[in-house]
Amino acid sequence: MRFEISKVLDAIEGRVCTDPSLARAVLDLAEVIRYQDLDGGRPASLLRLGMVIDTLARQLEEDSVPVYAVVHRALLSDADLTSNERMVVRRWADDGLVEVLDNPGDRMLEVADLLGLPVLSRVRFDGLRGRFPWVVEQPGRVLAPVPDAGGPKLVAHVGGGPKPMAGDRSSTGVKLLARQWRCPEPGCALFGGGGGGAFADLARVEGAPAGQPPPSLRNGVPTCPRHGARLSDAGPRPRSEVLAVRIGGLIRRRFVLTEEQPVLVGRAPEGTGAVMLGQWLNDEARRWISRSHIRLELRVGEVIVTDVSTNGSGIRPNGSLVESERVPLAPKQSRVLAGADMVELYPGVQIGRAEALPSGASFTPTSVMAEAPTMAMRLPRP
Repeated sequence: MRFEISKVLDAIEGRVCTDPSLARAVLDLAEVIRYQDLDGGRPASLLRLGMVIDTLARQLEEDSVPVYAVVHRALLSDADLTSNERMVVRRWADDGLVEVLDNPGDRMLEVADLLGLPVLSRVRFDGLRGRFPWVVEQPGRVLAPVPDAGGPKLVAHVGGGPKPMAGDRSSTGVKLLARQWRCPEPGCALFGGGGGGAFADLARVEGAPAGQPPPSLRNGVPTCPRHGARLSDAGPRPRSEVLAVRIGGLIRRRFVLTEEQPVLVGRAPEGTGAVMLGQWLNDEARRWISRSHIRLELRVGEVIVTDVSTNGSGIRPNGSLVESERVPLAPKQSRVLAGADMVELYPGVQIGRAEALPSGASFTPTSVMAEAPTMAMRLPRP
């Protein structure tokens, strides 16, 4: 049982981040894990975060959806959590995967405003409507996780629908995200050179490099939300592109490509930031797609794709699926990926810019709760 729960927590860990390019919603972690009605279980359970993430993925019709979690500081020592769960939350904080604050509510709406993200919360935020009018003016921007017969569902506070809606990044958010920021506190995981704290030796080193979160604004001054210290401007933020993997018409994963780090994509590539497709491929696709199939690079704002496979790839100009328009990409050949172009590793296995690659298939999610023991998920009866 303990091993199964640890596997679920590892899966959930892959869905929390403070990267503004990847997060799809903002939530208050303490509220979610203490919402006992979601599963009828113990007073606090980190597994409820996985249930809400799965719900968000279903309603966005997209797999591997990350959330931007804001954590009340008291949660780090909450006795209602198991010792393992407390250790996991502290590690997330030390690795910069979540924000730790004394007042999560204000920061949730600030992040959502700066990044244009929906908010998952049962709170209606009546006292903050003056600062953030979209709370009541934009249906689908604030949604409450509520119990349902088949697991949690999301219901919008305004409009009542289930569809989370993104907004535009605020003009202030655009300016803040164009710069890099540094916190004077040593080892600041959000605005420093990496994680720190008691669990720094457990920090994860695999996966794509995380983007820096937006600073908090206090009296118009960029400030570290965790330490309350004024941030210094460290220069322009490196260019980046958000790319997505679509398999069988469904978005399975988003990832960030920067000028600093090329990304390998294939059946089972190795290296920092590599994107592994094997878990979503059928047998034929697994035989065709090489372990490392393509290399993606960002050079002077252009996405360059290089085929490093055995069997070659193809380019779908402007996303066209007309077979006569497909451009072959031979092994060792490179090509600039234009705005809406897709690179196709195998029929139905495509990669392109996230905004130009919508989902268009029946959703069959990869649940973060797949390994959860059934006794930990006592769902309410209909």
